[in-house]
Amino acid sequence: MSAQSQLYQIYSDKLFAVCLKYCRNYEDAEDTLQDSFITIFKKINQYKNKGSFEGWLKRITINTALQKYRDTAAIQVVDKILENKKTEEINFKYLTIDVNILLGFIQKLPDRYRMIFNLYVLDNYSHKEISKLLGISEGTSKSNLSRARKILKEQIKNYQATTE
Repeated sequence: MSAQSQLYQIYSDKLFAVCLKYCRNYEDAEDTLQDSFITIFKKINQYKNKGSFEGWLKRITINTALQKYRDTAAIQVVDKILENKKTEEINFKYLTIDVNILLGFIQKLPDRYRMIFNLYVLDNYSHKEISKLLGISEGTSKSNLSRARKILKEQIKNYQATTE
């Protein structure tokens, strides 16, 4: 078995989960995973044994997803969807919702909101880092994150109301 094949077998599931967070659907995630591995194989000699190898792979995968986003959507301006609409706070600590349903809600967010939510909440990027990655201001990153959270809270609230 080749080293590339072994690398793919070891990390493809973890990296596919990353792709699912950043892509709108399963098929886009598959394409992003494939493109990520092409980049990984081309740049494997650039890994300098600093930090975790898995972290390096994850960064390449996230950057691949972000590049696809930048290529396909010359960052769209998203209307103030919930500007005047109040949402109830949801205590995520006690939230019992299937992870696949929650992932579906995240995937349905407008592209920019989804990217910022994932980068900030799930992958611990700062607003400063996000602003550089997406070419936006830190303030825009913060406001888009706030709007993404409001949308998700509303979706979760509606979901809970229909399942009770």
